[in-house]
Amino acid sequence: MGIAHRFGWSATLLRVVHVVGSIASAAFPGILVYLFLWPLIPSEAD
Repeated sequence: MGIAHRFGWSATLLRVVHVVGSIASAAFPGILVYLFLWPLIPSEAD
């Protein structure tokens, strides 16, 4: 018996939510670093 069965949720939906959440949480620090360092990236005009 898993979480989806216990709460009456779709197992497929729970798996998709878990995968998307895992990818988002892994990418989030990289996105923050990119946004923080964005002002330091030289523009094409320089």
